[in-house]
Amino acid sequence: MKKLAISFVMLLFVSFGLMAQVDRSKFPAAGPAPEIKIKDAETFTLANGLKVFVVNNTKLPRVSFTLVLERDPILEKDKAGMSSFVGEMMMGGTTNRTKDQLDQEIDFIGASLSASSTSMFASSLKKHQGKILELMADVLYNPVFPQEELDKLKKQALTGLAQSKDNPNAISGRLSRAVLYGPNHPYGESQSEATINNITVDDVKKYYQTYFKPNIAYLAIVGDMTKAEAEKVVNQYFGKWEKGNVPTFTYPMPERAAKQAVALVDRSSSVQSVINVTQPVQMKIGDTDYISSRVLNQILGGGSASRLFMNLREDKGYTYGAYSSIGADKLVATISASASVRTEVTDSAVYEFIYEIRNLVDKGVTEDELQKAKAELAGSFGRSLESPATVANFALNMERYKLPKDYYATYLQKLNALTVDEINATAKRLIDPDKFIITTVGNGSEIREKLAQFGEVIEYDNMGQPAKQLVADADMTAEKVIENYLKAIGGKEKVSQIKTAKISMDASVMGTALNISFVYDQENKRYAQKQSVGGNVLIKTKIENGKGALTMQGQNQEMQPAQYEEAVLNSFLFPEAIYQNMGYSLTFDGLKDVDGTPAYKVIIASASGAKLTNYYAQESGLKIKYENPASGDTFYSDYQEKEGVLLPMTWTIKSPMIPVPLEAKVTKMELNVPIADSDIN
Repeated sequence: MKKLAISFVMLLFVSFGLMAQVDRSKFPAAGPAPEIKIKDAETFTLANGLKVFVVNNTKLPRVSFTLVLERDPILEKDKAGMSSFVGEMMMGGTTNRTKDQLDQEIDFIGASLSASSTSMFASSLKKHQGKILELMADVLYNPVFPQEELDKLKKQALTGLAQSKDNPNAISGRLSRAVLYGPNHPYGESQSEATINNITVDDVKKYYQTYFKPNIAYLAIVGDMTKAEAEKVVNQYFGKWEKGNVPTFTYPMPERAAKQAVALVDRSSSVQSVINVTQPVQMKIGDTDYISSRVLNQILGGGSASRLFMNLREDKGYTYGAYSSIGADKLVATISASASVRTEVTDSAVYEFIYEIRNLVDKGVTEDELQKAKAELAGSFGRSLESPATVANFALNMERYKLPKDYYATYLQKLNALTVDEINATAKRLIDPDKFIITTVGNGSEIREKLAQFGEVIEYDNMGQPAKQLVADADMTAEKVIENYLKAIGGKEKVSQIKTAKISMDASVMGTALNISFVYDQENKRYAQKQSVGGNVLIKTKIENGKGALTMQGQNQEMQPAQYEEAVLNSFLFPEAIYQNMGYSLTFDGLKDVDGTPAYKVIIASASGAKLTNYYAQESGLKIKYENPASGDTFYSDYQEKEGVLLPMTWTIKSPMIPVPLEAKVTKMELNVPIADSDIN
């Protein structure tokens, strides 16, 4: 027992001694990266050229089929947007089934079937694979492209386009593509109302007949299916697919800007600026710098521990998140760093973006940053292997990009072998800090001059086209614009004679009828606005006795001083007639393009800082647009004479609170009528 006790004590001393020698302030050194044992996809090719990849996985009794067309990007020109309709048009019915019948048969077996201009996807339980392949083949071979389906898709596209024109992120994406690639590159063109309306059924049919060919297609099968079974079913359902000649296209590589510049879209109602610092780059999967560029991006802006995130969010508090990306594409990709920031820190945020990018190129990365980025990317790669579809994607990539057979098996080894010097060399090869385009969507009057320090500021419209260069009359002032407006609607005398008004407007939001009513009582300084659905008041705003109140779904809330000041600005039927008497300041901000109409921009502000912006048509003098950072934009049209004064009968409202533009039409207007307490309360 004594020997056992001594041995135990000695063991404790040895253990404590070993523990004392471990430096717990450092992470253990990483071992060598293993070669990943990725099960190879089995492959075969049909006589018509269709290349098939099979990844057998029996964990679930399911099987999926992904068909991919490998075609060159297409410049659609005056038919821009056409390819986005192809998949839905193919799913619009076949010579054997109507769209409803097709949808019912898919739903009946709990399957999925979809199509796009470059792919088809089908998935079902193993026991229903014959049925889903039958449906997939029917869509592939026998689409009828119904006119009514195209009409519906065009209507949806036009609605989506209208929404995107007021979406800062959509505007930013369109602007970035336009300035990087230009209109004569397939990545630079954007659809418009004109191009959407140009698209015909024959255009879609021609595309389908030209590009849906097996000799440019790959089929990936993932799930409970062996290669032998795959050969049988693929020949059965895709063997008769006829190959054909498919046109190819080449495009010049977009050049980087000669020097740094700023592309600005003036969106006056924005309280944030959407910033994107970007330049084109040649990069595709398998390139020498591809894996090192993933590491480089991870360090710059790839996550919540990256330099951009830690600087702009954690340190400066400019944004909720700042990120970067280094793309990969067979044609051309982009290097970008982006964030949405408060208007007042727009120039400071741009400065930090440029600082971090330049610092990365000039001073490089640290060993600690490199090891953390490797660990994050290795973890992401490992998790991706849990999906059988990843193996199929690897097989497709190896074929499409002509990668070595062990490219993905040795991916972690290649990642782990990267050094600080190699990452720094990649940064210098890929990034030119002096040739970025800084795209910004925000309040131009607040940020335009501040952005000039970063290069020439070039203005664009919300479609990514150069803004029209409009020049206001040299002697034009805000006061003259207001004076012209009052003359245009009937004159100050006529306007002053209207003391009260009740206005009722009807609109529809995604099929739901909405009523908006206004009550103006100028003499008693009272105002009310109500929004109702089915007779039930959802939102009510009231100003009375020098106070403001907001009621939402029965919950009352007194307005804060800033809210009240802003509401007062909107509580007059003809606020232009009382701006000066109320002590509001007027700022003239030039001649702007409002959806094709030249209009004078006037900024109205109260002493407390509440602001709104109005636009008055240069030719007619009428007010055509009102901007409010909180509620959005309102466009006025269809002016009609009422008691000697012109008033707009249609209001188109674009607000962040509603998913689609709301068109409200006046159904009832009463002027100079008694206003009861019940009208206000």
